[in-house]
Amino acid sequence: MFFPPAEVELEEAWLTEAGLSSLVVGSSSTETPPVVEAVLSTLTRQQAATVRKRLDNYNETLRKRNRQPIRDVRDVFTEPETDSADHGPVPTQQQPEPPPRRYHTTTKTIRRSTNRGRSTLPVFVFEDRLQEDPSSPAPTPSPSSAVSRLRCADWLLRDTPYSEGVAEHKWGGTCRDCVRFHGDESSELQLAPASPSHGLTCTDDLSSRDLTRLGFIAHIELSTFLLALGVQSKRSRLPHRRTRDSGVFGVSLNSLLDNDRKRFPGVKVPVFFQKLLGVLEQSGLQTEGILRVPGSAARLKFLRRELDRCWSAFDWTDVRPVDAGGLLKLFIRELPTPLLTHTHLSTFCSVLGVSSEVHQVQALQLLLLLLPEAHRNMLRALLLFLRKVVSHQDHNRMSLWNVSMVMAPNLFTRQNHGNKRSITKQQEEMEEAMGGARLIGLMIRHQDLLWTLPKFLLAQVRQMNQASSQRQFNLSRTTSRLLRRKNDKNLVGELSEGVIRVHAPLHTKVSMAIQLDEQTTARDVTTRFQSESSPAQHLYEVGGNIYERRLQPDCCLLDVYRVNPRCDWLIKP
Repeated sequence: MFFPPAEVELEEAWLTEAGLSSLVVGSSSTETPPVVEAVLSTLTRQQAATVRKRLDNYNETLRKRNRQPIRDVRDVFTEPETDSADHGPVPTQQQPEPPPRRYHTTTKTIRRSTNRGRSTLPVFVFEDRLQEDPSSPAPTPSPSSAVSRLRCADWLLRDTPYSEGVAEHKWGGTCRDCVRFHGDESSELQLAPASPSHGLTCTDDLSSRDLTRLGFIAHIELSTFLLALGVQSKRSRLPHRRTRDSGVFGVSLNSLLDNDRKRFPGVKVPVFFQKLLGVLEQSGLQTEGILRVPGSAARLKFLRRELDRCWSAFDWTDVRPVDAGGLLKLFIRELPTPLLTHTHLSTFCSVLGVSSEVHQVQALQLLLLLLPEAHRNMLRALLLFLRKVVSHQDHNRMSLWNVSMVMAPNLFTRQNHGNKRSITKQQEEMEEAMGGARLIGLMIRHQDLLWTLPKFLLAQVRQMNQASSQRQFNLSRTTSRLLRRKNDKNLVGELSEGVIRVHAPLHTKVSMAIQLDEQTTARDVTTRFQSESSPAQHLYEVGGNIYERRLQPDCCLLDVYRVNPRCDWLIKP
């Protein structure tokens, strides 16, 4: 049965997920905690307006329920008395540098000058191109080549949030991305990731601490983005299923991972799920109707009982591919908390209200960042497997749409309404199934983009870390300036401009000073420490305005150095 949550609870949940829980949990202090200040200090004007609207609605709801509001919105968002330029219009991307006050600033949050404390990321613009030798002349578009046409997802490289580029949608217009990516309606949208040399980051490259803060910004930006597109999203609170403590079916992902990590430290996806996918990849990818053809109900019941009893000693030799596919769907359906979570299921469905596919991908990209880490990692493993199934469709007869339709009821679960359902209810369920299939198809096709962080999000996390660090040490502006000058002097005395010291505690070469240039990549550095017997190593950016970030091999280090000059450089597995 569905229980609509009270409006005040919805607003409390929204503010909590945005990292602003201290504004709603009854704090009597007039000072906002460092995390709240850090979040508020990084917001753009549109993002700040979304938070202000939510807080206004929360306070108004409290008044209606005869409860005292925790804090008036004007106490949180008080505009500075001076510097009225902060109210000016946001510049377009064609301007070489953003103005110093593009981000919202409050009198109670950390005051900063973005000219001094924030390094802006360049804006890259790419022309649509085929995936071929860049030195060859551009071919003339033709009906036959339109289907294979790839469009570079250069919006990942922009310095401005998604919500600032869709203002035209408010008046029924069409934004630049819609014109560019959907100009040719005769071809399916194919998005190619931007070049790794531009320093893009994947979700698993960041530390858990940075991912948590990234989720705060992504949550606010997603609400702002959908609001700018005219799409309403509401939270739903569904009753949790009863959780089992033993076995594998009906056990929460966190419990499964806790048990697995006793034997396999650092595992991110339940070992049982990995084993199940391995069995299917080994014997089921070329099986006709895999995932669609149901296995024997009696056989599945027997297999479930045996796996719950002791799956680690289970012999998978005689398990048929169709039965393994049935176990996969059963495992996903039986999760106490759905893989996409009760909290975000309705938001996933609301993404279908976005008219442009490129904006749907952008919204999904933000939405997946809000999933718990265990759910996000398992979903990533599942989507990778489903893409392999689709790639063998010539043998298994499972096209992208077939796979999406089969998996939709397992990911977009509904409570049992009984056997007697009205025709209207059946039609609604059918429409929801079709919508869920479209979403799964989008996630399978564009999964490489979904796990790639747009640069503007990482830039806001850097600002948040820097603001939080300053607030934590409670340094005055004068003291901070003196310490900065002292540190700069010490750094200059040790290393010249553009020179970094890379630490490799697990190697015979403990550290090495390296002069950076425009072509120096992370691979160039790790190669200097690599030996035939050593395992694969990665270069990490540690400290400064980031907690920890693994750098992609083709990442240009000079760009990282310019954005975070105070970081340490560490080589480890």
